[in-house]
Amino acid sequence: MSNPKVIVVIGATGAQGGGLVRAILEDPAGGFVVRAVTRDTGSDKARELVRLGAEVVAADVGDPASLDRAFAGAYGAYCVTFFWEHFSPDQEQAQARAMAEAAARAGLKHVIWSTLEDSRKWIPLTDERMPTLMGRYKVPHFDAKDEANHFFTDAGVPTTFLLTSFYWDNLIHFGMGPKRGEDGVLSFVLPMADRRLPGIAAEDIGRCAYGVFKAGGKYIGQTVGIAGEHLTGAQMAASLTRALGEPVRHLAVEPEAYRGFGFPGAEDLGNMFQFNRDFSDDFCAARSLDESRALNPTLRTFDGWLQANVARIPIA
Repeated sequence: MSNPKVIVVIGATGAQGGGLVRAILEDPAGGFVVRAVTRDTGSDKARELVRLGAEVVAADVGDPASLDRAFAGAYGAYCVTFFWEHFSPDQEQAQARAMAEAAARAGLKHVIWSTLEDSRKWIPLTDERMPTLMGRYKVPHFDAKDEANHFFTDAGVPTTFLLTSFYWDNLIHFGMGPKRGEDGVLSFVLPMADRRLPGIAAEDIGRCAYGVFKAGGKYIGQTVGIAGEHLTGAQMAASLTRALGEPVRHLAVEPEAYRGFGFPGAEDLGNMFQFNRDFSDDFCAARSLDESRALNPTLRTFDGWLQANVARIPIA
């Protein structure tokens, strides 16, 4: 392959970035090579990427000089932040700005920015149906990402804005899997009433992003939403019942109750689910299943994801 295009993947050992790294590596004739960026090149996940054939480099989104080195000579980049590491919208926006400005300095031809909607466009701060958090947000980890979009456009970076969906992997890593009640029956808590929630396997986010890069300039300047399925809590509970081989009931608690669960980020997530519930039609419409599958022909359904991952879901 002559003159392959280098795609820099921020957060290459994370959920989204890891999927993109593997998608590029699995397609050696695709015209792209990957430069995987992580803060710790000695971690087990980083060493695994090296074993698979990736170039792994150290950089930190808080260090512009390291981003300049990572982006040098590249064609494109996948830019993502991880709000749950610090719970700070200001830090998230500073990181997005640093990546956008580094991409501009490097003259990148195509950047994908992993973003989300600003819930305040639907629920203004004056709307008392949902509490305002941190003084200026309804759903901080959504709103701050949308606020950061302009850093890429202001810097003149050719950007695709990728709207992601609820990770099914949250059932493994974020404590959202079924819990056994005092009666011994498993319950799956999802405060969505009977409304549909777009969900996706985290690995498939990166694979959809690879489809965006392969499409060339088609999606530059566009917002693209992706999901594996749009499911109700009851439908997810039915799938969990089949996968686990025992009954799983859906508990459609109110978002207010979810906000009161007390774990770090519970208020943010309670507001997120309320936003998703109250504006489910808009949220689903922004995430076309057909386009997601066109970008990623191996896109998994929830049942398919469960088949491969049910044993990893901790059941208390």
